[in-house]
Order: sequence, then structure tokens, then C-alpha cells
Amino acid sequence: MRHTRLADRIESIVGQRPDRIAALSGGCVGDVYRAEMPNGRDLVIKLGDGHNHQGHNPSLALEGRMLVHLATHSDLTVPKVICIDDDLLLMEALPAGGDLNAQAQAHAAQLIAALHDIGTDKGFGFDFDTVIGGLHQPNPWNSSWREFFAQQRLIHMGHEATRAGRLPTAVMARLERFADTLDRWIDEPAQPSLIHGDLWAGNILSANGCITGFIDPAIYYADAEIELAFTTLFGTFNDAFFGPYHELRPIKPGFFEERRDIYTLYPLLVHVRLFGGSYIDSVDRALKRFGY
Repeated sequence: MRHTRLADRIESIVGQRPDRIAALSGGCVGDVYRAEMPNGRDLVIKLGDGHNHQGHNPSLALEGRMLVHLATHSDLTVPKVICIDDDLLLMEALPAGGDLNAQAQAHAAQLIAALHDIGTDKGFGFDFDTVIGGLHQPNPWNSSWREFFAQQRLIHMGHEATRAGRLPTAVMARLERFADTLDRWIDEPAQPSLIHGDLWAGNILSANGCITGFIDPAIYYADAEIELAFTTLFGTFNDAFFGPYHELRPIKPGFFEERRDIYTLYPLLVHVRLFGGSYIDSVDRALKRFGY
């Protein structure tokens, strides 16, 4: 019955009725489906499961806005957004199914380096707040990257995890002390960089050794190193990516030795807020490493 209603809705939007609708894995915001269309141009459907008092799903709307921004302000390949509705995000389906082999990683390096070359004179942040893993990601503009990273990333997500009962208050207190001393390890970047913001393997589509698209962004203007650090947390990329990337955008000394572990604190805190568990131990170890 649900697929029948969904097929009716798709037909009303695009003027064609799907031949078949099948559930897809993934999706922190809601259920995800693939619609096989008679013209061969399949669609991806996201249905929201969380709504505000007006009946809208802000996370779905924000995801759509971020994809549109990347499509219009960068050369990054992202799904074309067809419809953003109260509780539905409709996009074109991109080729997928390949793995991130050396050839695909070298291609990704070119694409991500070009994305990171996109700057702004507004500072660090974004024109609107975004989401990461369905969680609110505040982006007020700030001329200081260290202050932005400390307050809007570490402290913000730490408090969210504490309020959810997943991050012990004693660890939060250590995190706050550490955030006050970031100038000991982090310099202000030469310029802000536009980042995807959630570059793990599941958000990178590939086929036949080429990157075919990026999905589920969490964009803002940042120090590009936070994006590079994120990709090392779950083994998304290895030297096959970092070698070509370094040739295009040299990675400053000390990143792999120190700053990577500082920047991975943010995605770790996101995972603490979402899941708790062993991610708390990872945050604890990172803070201890820097003397907190």
C-alpha cells in the first residue's frame, strides 16, 4: 500500500509512474527508496520520519538545499534534485556499485581538491545551518577558524551528546578545557574552503574506477584539513588519495601527526551523540593524548 501511494506521488511530480520501487539501505534522516522508471532514468526517494510543528522535515529540506548549492557553486557531481516537498526529497539516481580502488581515489582527490579551492570572504561557517547525520550543525559566520571549530563543532556537539545522556559530564569538562587551548596546535588557515563535510565511503558513489557522485553532504566553509581528517577516521581514503591531493593542495606538516586527531574529534562526537558506546572511549583517548 505504501509503495502504491508513493508511486502515485512520483507520477504526480514527474509525469511517469515507476515500474518498481525498492527500499535502499542507509539514510539517517528517513527511509530511502529507488524508483525504476520506464524511461530508464531511475530516481532516489527520501521520505522523512521527523517533522516540526508545521509538518515539514527540516533535515530533508536542508539536504536538498545543500545538494543544490553544490550543483550550482561547484563542479562536484551530486544528484540532481527534482523535488523538495514537506516530507520528500526526490533526486536522480547516479551510477554506483564500484569500490574506492586506487583509480577512483585518485579521481576523488582531483574533485575534492577543486572543491576545497572554493573560498569565501565571509569567514568560516555558511549562509544557513546544515545537518550531519540528521543532527543540527550550526554555521554562524566567524572570522576565526579556531573559535568556530571550538564553539560550533566541539562544544556544540559535546553538549548535544551530554544532553542525550551519552557523553559523561566529566569528559565534557575535559573537552571544554581542550577547546580553550586550540591555538597551541592549530593555526588559522590562509582561507576558508568549501567542504562536503561527511566524506565516508557510503557517501561516495563510484563505478568502473571513477567517482560518479557525492551524496548526503554536510557543507560549510572550514579548514580543509577537517575534511581530510574525516576521511581517515573510517578508512575512506589512503595514500592513493592523499598523494594526488597533496600534489594539488600541499598538506602542511603536522597534519597526520597531530591535527588529524584533533579534527576527528568532531565526527567522533557526532557518533557519540548518535550511538554512544565505544566512541566515548575514542574521545577519551584523543583528549588524553593532548594532555586532557
